[in-house]
Amino acid sequence: MLFEQRFWEPIARGEVTVTFRRWKRRQAVAGRRYRTAGGIIEVEAVDVITEREITQADARAGLYPSAAALVADLRGGPDLDLYRIRFRTVAGPDPRTVLAEAQDLTTEDLDDVERRLTRLDKASSHGPWTVETLRLIEARPAVRAGDLADALGRDRLPFKTDVRKLKNLGLTISLEVGYRLSSRGEAFLRARG
Repeated sequence: MLFEQRFWEPIARGEVTVTFRRWKRRQAVAGRRYRTAGGIIEVEAVDVITEREITQADARAGLYPSAAALVADLRGGPDLDLYRIRFRTVAGPDPRTVLAEAQDLTTEDLDDVERRLTRLDKASSHGPWTVETLRLIEARPAVRAGDLADALGRDRLPFKTDVRKLKNLGLTISLEVGYRLSSRGEAFLRARG
């Protein structure tokens, strides 16, 4: 879930516990965890409300001085449903970071990664891509995503979406520019040969 930078630290400290979004359809589910730049949050409730139902307490929990200021900051038109998302900050590191740091992979770990990559390859409209992308990132760390996509004859945005899938498996790490393999990604490719 995306938040403006001014919310990152307050989310990390647990000071922001509600956000409001105008969406065509619900994009958050109660009970699920989401990564934010301020840390992991767990959504506790998602309710469709009207602007008039936003309280002063909601505004303070969302880091706004008033309900009017919060409403003025909403994006999207009044034709979209307004969602109030209540959440809590989850303590501890991002599970992807912990996963990415793993250097010793068991046979079970390797089989699991292989199975997941095979599933991603089979679901792809452009054919197998996972290992080829990992090898390219290994050979060209910190290279712009557009340049990597060009090397594979792919469009940049779908390529970036695919690399995010590899990151979710703990195999890559995003850099300021481009990517690199995580310890887990290096261990997987080493074991694969």
